[in-house]
Formats: sequence, C-alpha cells, structure tokens
Amino acid sequence: MKSHFRHPVTPGSLFLSLEGIEASGKTTQIKEIEELVVKKGLRVLTLREPGGTAFGEKLREAILSSSAPLHPLAECHLFLASRAQLLKEMILPFLLTPGSVVILDRYIDSTLAYQGKARRLGYETVLTLHQHDPLNLLPHRTYFLDIDLHTSLQRQTVRGNTKDYFESQKGEFYQNLIDGYRELAGMYPERILHVDAQRSAGEITQVIKSDLEKFFP
Repeated sequence: MKSHFRHPVTPGSLFLSLEGIEASGKTTQIKEIEELVVKKGLRVLTLREPGGTAFGEKLREAILSSSAPLHPLAECHLFLASRAQLLKEMILPFLLTPGSVVILDRYIDSTLAYQGKARRLGYETVLTLHQHDPLNLLPHRTYFLDIDLHTSLQRQTVRGNTKDYFESQKGEFYQNLIDGYRELAGMYPERILHVDAQRSAGEITQVIKSDLEKFFP
C-alpha cells in the first residue's frame, strides 16, 4: 500500500487479521490460531470489527440492525470510527508489550472489499481515508479465507440465523465482494495470504499454522 501505511514497530509483537465473506470459517480458524499462540507462551488479544470497545459495539448494533439502506460513504465512516477507537483503546496499547499477538476478525480489507468494491466507493477513496494515525496501521499478516458464493449461501442456510444488514444483500453484492477480496489478495500478496477455504477446516488450519511459524522466533 502507500508509504504512509505502517506495521506495528514493537519487536516481538504480531498483528494478524482474518478476512472472508460470511460463513468462510473465520471463527474456527481464529480459535486455532489462539491455541497456537498460547502454546508459544505469548499474550493474545482477539477482537472483532466493528466492535471490540463499548463505542464500537454500539456502532456495530446500529449498522447491522439497520432496516434502511445506508449511503456507502456513511457505512464507510461508521466502520472507520469504530476502527479508530479500537486501535487507540485496545490494539495499540496491547502491541506495545513484546510477545503480544492481536488477532482481528475483519479489518481494513473488509472496508476495501465491502465499501470500496461492492458499494463502489473505490479502493482509492477507502485508502485515502486511512492515511492518518491510527488508521494507517497494517497487520503483519492477513489470512483471506476464500469460498465461492454457492458455498457461502449454503452454509448460511444451514446455520439458519436471522440475516443482518449485510447478510440480507443479494447475490450480486456477494459476488462483487468475493471479487474484491480476490483482487486485494493479488494487489498485496506480501501481506495477504490467499487461502482456499473450500477445503476441510483441518487442512486450512495446517496452511495457516505453517505460515505463522515464520513470524515466531
């Protein structure tokens, strides 16, 4: 990304994010990563976006429960407000201690895919909004769990949960979202590991754990 983006600078700290459309298996893999980090004797903090703070959780509820369509720019700024507070209140203080690992369920790539691509704001618009501290912090590694539209919809049906603001979108929105994530993985291969999540959970875990070993001393 642009030069104003940065990674955490505390030696021995690690910032990870997981990305993917609904039902891609992020929750399962986050638990596996947590277990690995604990076995390594490191501190771990797992958070989600939007949310993770009292302020962010209120924004999450406001967004996901909305019955009226939000303007794409309004959506984007709401997510960024939650993200800025999460970084200031939780992520940055935690990463100051060596041997600390933050695992985040969704981050900047969700905004790029959802609002930048699927809502057609454009990647450049979203990146420009992230150029100031603390929003310019990037993960050391992002795992993109890639499943196709059919698999996502099938898994959502099996879950049987009430659909929230984004889950109720039509198939075209989801396909644009998938395309966005795949484009981002191609644009930033040094940060984003593109994982075929059509495979079994165990196989996906092995791919992620094998890659993670490179980041541990």
